[in-house]
Amino acid sequence: MSSERAVHAGAIAIPTPGGAPRAAGLSIPAHLALYGEVVRGGLIELWAHKLRSILTLTLLMLGVFALVVMTSVMDGIMDKISTGFSGMSWDGTLMVVPKSPETTEDQKRFAMSPGLRYEDLPRLTAPNEKVLAFIPRASKRSATRISGGTERIFVNGVAFDYGKWMNRPIGLGRGLTEDDQRRRSTVAVVGATLASKLFGGSDPVGRDVLVEGIPFRVVGVQAKGQIFSDENWQDANGISVPLETYMDRIDSEHKLTQLSVKLKNKRDLGELSTVMVGRARQAHHGIEDIEVKDLEAELARSYQQFLNQIFGWKVVLMSLAATVLLVGGVGVLSVMMISFSDRRFEIGLRKAMGASDSEILIQFLLEACVLAAIGATLGTFFGAGVCKALSASFPYGLVVNPVGLIVAWAVALLLAMTFGMYPAVRAARLSPMEAMR
Repeated sequence: MSSERAVHAGAIAIPTPGGAPRAAGLSIPAHLALYGEVVRGGLIELWAHKLRSILTLTLLMLGVFALVVMTSVMDGIMDKISTGFSGMSWDGTLMVVPKSPETTEDQKRFAMSPGLRYEDLPRLTAPNEKVLAFIPRASKRSATRISGGTERIFVNGVAFDYGKWMNRPIGLGRGLTEDDQRRRSTVAVVGATLASKLFGGSDPVGRDVLVEGIPFRVVGVQAKGQIFSDENWQDANGISVPLETYMDRIDSEHKLTQLSVKLKNKRDLGELSTVMVGRARQAHHGIEDIEVKDLEAELARSYQQFLNQIFGWKVVLMSLAATVLLVGGVGVLSVMMISFSDRRFEIGLRKAMGASDSEILIQFLLEACVLAAIGATLGTFFGAGVCKALSASFPYGLVVNPVGLIVAWAVALLLAMTFGMYPAVRAARLSPMEAMR
């Protein structure tokens, strides 16, 4: 065997007082040569038992692959969701919305108020030095004609600067302008999802969308974005028209869905909430039929719920990957036990020629590690390939998470060492006479 030649190249068997030979200390080059022979021998063993090796390598590969892809994809999801949350522009924003009656007494009182309406805006949006912008919005479901029939869409009445304050960039054409609002023009910005449904891949700018018998000229298409709120969904699946046009042509009752208030400083949320409630009460004859929501607090709660869900998914996926790796470790044990049985004579011969117990132990552990390293390498390459293929689906791309890669390799090698220890110890303790009998 090559390993025996490596031993004799760096060690001389010298007699001990009891007459048994022992190996003198190996030099560093001889140690390296020995380890190289061990690795080579491990590869030869793998090649000699192809089916057994493939099954074991497949389990180790799948475990490492799962860990690499899972950690990388989870990072990509975190980036994507964080980008979506930050794109909602809810920081330092409160929202005035109609309040739902909770009791029959509330129903009677609210019936005496016209509710949140377009006519309330002059009072509600009176200038305040602590407010950046007031952003009114009205919305309703309607139907529009398409070539294949009709499509239910959202019609959203918004101010011309709605896109600026609520982070709704234009992907094609232009947005609504102050001139559109002043002239009460029948123009519309179409959501990205709706544009795809209505017009396929063609350019919708300059074409008309017929809503409740009224043709609206498409002047722009909203850029694609992530859907994280009802408003996002309605904007993507509807059309946005000037608020005044909406009130004149779509909703004769002039109902507002909400009024968002952008603040200069987040610390003024409490004070401005009280101010808005007071203004609404004055506009509604002393009836408090509106409520104020702190959107930033709502955002924080939603983000925490998302983190809790991600943690749950991580636990599940890591458990699956760990189970596959554990089964791969059992496969390593099986391979090494068979190798031990097949090589008993070789082990006895080596020990008779002066190999120590520790050298035999290291040989078997290194062979187990070679097996794990090959499986981990294959899993790493396949995992990196999947990450590259999925990269376009994430805002900042998708790269292999180095922490996940290190953990995957460490677990694979640790399992190989753990499950390879038993056959290695048995081989190290084997008597030369017993092995060569």
